[in-house]
Amino acid sequence: MTVFRAWAAHRAGGPLQPFDYDAGPLDAEDVEIEVEHCGICHSDLALIDSEWGASTYPLVPGHEVVGRVVALGGQTKGLALGQRVGVGWHTRSCLHCRPCIGGEQHLCAQRQPTIVGRHGGFADRLRSHWAWAVPIPDALDPASVGPLMCGGITVFSPLVIQGIRPLDRVGVVGIGGLGHLALKFARAWGCEVTAFTSTPAKRDEAMALGATRAVSSVDRAEMKQIAGSLDFLLVTVGAALEWDALMGTLAPKGRLHLVGVVTEGLKLRTGSLMSWQRSVSASPTGSPATIADMLGFAARHGITAQVERFPMARVNDAIDRLRSGQARYRVVLDAASQ
Repeated sequence: MTVFRAWAAHRAGGPLQPFDYDAGPLDAEDVEIEVEHCGICHSDLALIDSEWGASTYPLVPGHEVVGRVVALGGQTKGLALGQRVGVGWHTRSCLHCRPCIGGEQHLCAQRQPTIVGRHGGFADRLRSHWAWAVPIPDALDPASVGPLMCGGITVFSPLVIQGIRPLDRVGVVGIGGLGHLALKFARAWGCEVTAFTSTPAKRDEAMALGATRAVSSVDRAEMKQIAGSLDFLLVTVGAALEWDALMGTLAPKGRLHLVGVVTEGLKLRTGSLMSWQRSVSASPTGSPATIADMLGFAARHGITAQVERFPMARVNDAIDRLRSGQARYRVVLDAASQ
């Protein structure tokens, strides 16, 4: 018997409680990771609360994991005992379908989310297929790199897949857990970066994080001043917004790209889309190769998440902090403090 010590929700919206489970034998292609740190993402909250209808209980959240490899299956490749790795939203894909062979494993129809149908990283150990355990560069602080494994790749991947150039003018809507990382990445990418926020107090923070300018997303005059000026607009929030106003900030052929989960339908007039050949798109996280590229880029430019740390034993306090909306900007659990 291989017992993992974890923290689990036993009902929708309920508090997390200590929970031990038998992980069974290690699969031949899996690695076992001793968790050092694990970020808390809004997706964790959504599953704790069964907001998406995909939750089964007991549920161990946690999909922004950083830790050391402590066991290797007999058919693993490219990893070594003691190596520090990170695991994000996915822990497995089939590796033989067209998306997998094409390097887009995150689009595999058989991909396995880390915390859907299995237990995640709010624990002392986690298992993952070797291909999804991505080595962490030594230059990155392990205590703050965890949020890059989900939040970071979510905002980095659009820069890659949409072919954003250093000369492009990029807007970021929402300066929070995702948005603050988007500002850092876009600025280091070489772009002129405009931050959109509905909170006046975040203007100075946005500038410090890398924005070239900050605009109120609820001030019509400010929105009008930047009309037609952006090449790419990254929406990192899940709230219903003034979509026509945001679309109006785009230059001809500009693109509005969604990475926040907007649960309501988008109310958007097609006239401005067609007249200026604008477009709307979205993306999830990213492939292992793109995650590795992101980590290398982050190491080169000194980019990590701005975090607030809690011992794992205070996981419920940490969750409450994230729920409050006051966290600046990501919350990380330290597993050594069980």
